[in-house]
Amino acid sequence: MKRSRTVFETRSSLLGRIRVIDHGAERRLMVSGETLSVYPLNGDWSRVRREYWWRAVAAVDLPPTPTVLLLGLGGGTQVHVLEQVRRPRQLTIIERDPTILRIAQRWFGLPARGGIEFLCGDAEVIAPWLARAQRRFDFIMEDVGYAEDVARSLPLARVLARLVSPRGVLVINRHRRGDAHRLADALRALFAEVWLRRVRREAENVLVCCARPRRSDASGSPSGLAGQRTRRRL
Repeated sequence: MKRSRTVFETRSSLLGRIRVIDHGAERRLMVSGETLSVYPLNGDWSRVRREYWWRAVAAVDLPPTPTVLLLGLGGGTQVHVLEQVRRPRQLTIIERDPTILRIAQRWFGLPARGGIEFLCGDAEVIAPWLARAQRRFDFIMEDVGYAEDVARSLPLARVLARLVSPRGVLVINRHRRGDAHRLADALRALFAEVWLRRVRREAENVLVCCARPRRSDASGSPSGLAGQRTRRRL
């Protein structure tokens, strides 16, 4: 039987109780009883291949060294996965809680990976700033609105669509009982391809995958609607 022990615990004004737990050979970041990130202490990432962090990268086509924007850091599981699958040439992370940032750097192996641009604040504020600066990314992962309804999550998704490079992708992590289908339907006007990917039958995660953003014409309407392709995969 695997034994668990708490190696670090603190409280955040934004997230409440935060714990770092070692469960056998796996380190976990726990926030209010929920697992935000995992990190294999023995270097064996095979179990993570079944989880949404890995599936989010495997579900889309990426260039060998993509530019990456991650919304939500957690313990940095997505960073480590990207390093193994595609070594990003540029990695930008938006994380609103500085406590999470410090924990990830101390307990989850991020100091070994230099050259990361950390932007600390609300994604709803930072993402429009990146759009005004005309930043573009080949892979964007939104992991901050897991259980939000489409009315709250769609405005941010629309801004993120403007940050995707011409051949880039946006992946949004959602709960399977949430508004993933409605969010996907709303984003079809902004991307040439939109599809849903269920992580696995017993998991709660559904990935909304959006590829090849449509650029607005002079009237502000998305161009190229006649060539729209739609995919649904669960």
